[in-house]
Amino acid sequence: MAHAVFVPGLSRGTTGAIFTQAALWRWTASPLCHLSLSSIMKSKRKTDHLERTASALRREVVAAAKVCEIAHESPTVKSLRLLVADKDFSFKAGQWVDFFIPGVSVVGGFSICSSPQLLQQERIIELAVKYTNHPPAVWVHNKCTLGSEVALRVGGEFFFDPQPTDAPRNLVLIAGGVGINPLLSILRHSADLHRDQANKRSSYETGTVKLFYSAKNTSELLFKKNILDLVNEFPEKITCSLHVTKQTTQISAELKPYITEGRITEKEISEHVSAETLFYICGPPPMTDFFSKQLEDSHVPKEHICFEKWW
Repeated sequence: MAHAVFVPGLSRGTTGAIFTQAALWRWTASPLCHLSLSSIMKSKRKTDHLERTASALRREVVAAAKVCEIAHESPTVKSLRLLVADKDFSFKAGQWVDFFIPGVSVVGGFSICSSPQLLQQERIIELAVKYTNHPPAVWVHNKCTLGSEVALRVGGEFFFDPQPTDAPRNLVLIAGGVGINPLLSILRHSADLHRDQANKRSSYETGTVKLFYSAKNTSELLFKKNILDLVNEFPEKITCSLHVTKQTTQISAELKPYITEGRITEKEISEHVSAETLFYICGPPPMTDFFSKQLEDSHVPKEHICFEKWW
């Protein structure tokens, strides 16, 4: 899971409560009480999610969730849709969840890839989990079934949550591999804001969104159909550049106009630098380090750069 690094001042409304001991005891009295207190409070290895995100803000609510849909997004990634009935459970686009699994002592950490509006309207969130030998990922890929129950707690300071009175901002989203997850949430949230503005349900003026997304090959470009659907729905507002670094098969006609073979380049990103643009980066640590440094060297204010590393 990712480690969040946030530059203060990027987004308004950075609020949250550290999870309290009293709240833990209230939660352990719930139907999911077979999750031990020790499994919530710590992980076995210092490199685990809870250790890496120990200083991150978390909401107080720990909510029960039930798996209602499972799908294969790629040969190595499974997606889950989870029903969360607790109306006190909410999140901002880009945040992650602590993922508590009955019988698994290690706590997972997975970025939410759905929009906040889906939760508000249908009480559903979506996660996409890459297979690794980490116990929570092993459980998702090998043991999780429809109806499986888990518990979730929202955390993280990497998010896009514009307020109605905020100045319009353009977004540049830079994703590598499964780093697409929080950026897809932001992309979907931006699309919801465009729809709300068009239907006069919101006064917030939305800017443009440019997604740069790199993966090994087209089969590992997660949610590509969803991304292209949004590009086609909002051709003047949402664009994407999909990169593949080790493609060995023919690229489909549908994808070809959007595909570049090779890594995302410094030049491509520099063309989008402006005073009105916010940059969100999520991917392997060398990638996030490279682009965040490049943006700083291009005199982008630090408060306009937000990045999250996945490990």
